[in-house]
Amino acid sequence: MTWEASRNTWKTEAVMSFRLVLTSRAKSDLERLSDNPALSKQLKAARGCLAKLESNPRHPGLRTHKFDDLTGRDDEVAFEAYAENNTPGAYRIFWHYGPGKDVITVIAITAHP
Repeated sequence: MTWEASRNTWKTEAVMSFRLVLTSRAKSDLERLSDNPALSKQLKAARGCLAKLESNPRHPGLRTHKFDDLTGRDDEVAFEAYAENNTPGAYRIFWHYGPGKDVITVIAITAHP
């Protein structure tokens, strides 16, 4: 709980925590970034994005939004999160909620389509 002096009130901070599950595609995407020294900046951005996603998928820096061209294996609604922004070929992370409570499945980590 933190004090918001401008509002003269206490702000309760919800702490979310999710377990990330990576599909074989997402694992392969991450390995490809790890194996290529020229993509170290993108790897760092992807890891930062995954950390934010794990703690708060609604983090403003992720700019998470629904992605209609993709669904999960069982037709789950897919989302796109920004690992990078304002960069040619900026990396994105595609994901969905589940399976189960407090789980996020990462579908892919790739340059902006």
